[in-house]
Amino acid sequence: PSSLRRTGGIVPAVAQRLHREHIGRIVSEALEASGVSLGQLSAIATTVKPGLPYSLSEGLAHSAWLVARHGTPFVPVHHMEAHALTVRLTHQLPFPFLALLLSGGHCLLAVVRGVTDFLLLGETLDIAPGDMLDKVARRLTLAKHPDCSAVSGGRAIELLAGRGDAARFYLPLPLAHRRTCHFSFCGLQTATERLVARLEKEEGLEAGQILASAPDVAAAVQHQVACHVAEKTQRAILFCRQRGLLPQGGTVLVAAGGVASNQLIRAALAAAAQDMDSTLLCPPPHLCTDNGVMVAWNGLERLRAGVGVYHSTAGIRYQPR
Repeated sequence: PSSLRRTGGIVPAVAQRLHREHIGRIVSEALEASGVSLGQLSAIATTVKPGLPYSLSEGLAHSAWLVARHGTPFVPVHHMEAHALTVRLTHQLPFPFLALLLSGGHCLLAVVRGVTDFLLLGETLDIAPGDMLDKVARRLTLAKHPDCSAVSGGRAIELLAGRGDAARFYLPLPLAHRRTCHFSFCGLQTATERLVARLEKEEGLEAGQILASAPDVAAAVQHQVACHVAEKTQRAILFCRQRGLLPQGGTVLVAAGGVASNQLIRAALAAAAQDMDSTLLCPPPHLCTDNGVMVAWNGLERLRAGVGVYHSTAGIRYQPR
């Protein structure tokens, strides 16, 4: 209410208390389901970077309270490193391997040489693929589409693309002539928005109305994302082999992150890997999107390796970027 907002600080304070109570309930329920107590935990692992500032702040604050109260070792976790190592929970995968991390906020290629040893080969120069697909879904007004209203933007694009013709419309392949492992999605987003504006005029629609050709637009943009990601990944595999960063035979490509759940993108990566005599491994879909299991697993990996484990949270800060 406006009367509370005018008090200047009561609402944030109440929200903070409610969030911490909610986190406390989640922790209590998880412990009860697992049949262990806080005192039996080997360590507490918490995401400290990168991510939304408020989420990181609340998670770190609650963890610091638990660590201080129970004297449990603390493991600060890098969000993207957790994505990269999740596959080792489901597969017995040795180092090194190539990791492709695709999400709403990130897109990068890295050689994973150890639990905390990552060699960055390429990353997005502008926005992430998930962010771009979400923006295209909003431009197509898919939230009003009867088949897509209950899902996220990226998932809506995937659902609609399954009924579309990717070859009907031309969209440019990003960075086609750049000999790097970097990615870019802004240009593809702009080209798609221009296409949508032209089709709205052709179909006599106003912005906010659903195009009859929306499935074909969705299929076209999804196809170019898959091609762009697959092409840069193949370049990374070739580069790594030339430099001796990955084995000549038996190279493993790991794709993780929310966008890695997209079935067309997975199929494109599987084909790219096969063409390079490599193997594609992906965590199951529920472990590709952001989840607590991957954070716990990263904590366990660090605990076993004896790296990045602290007996106090003093001096540890969260880093949104």
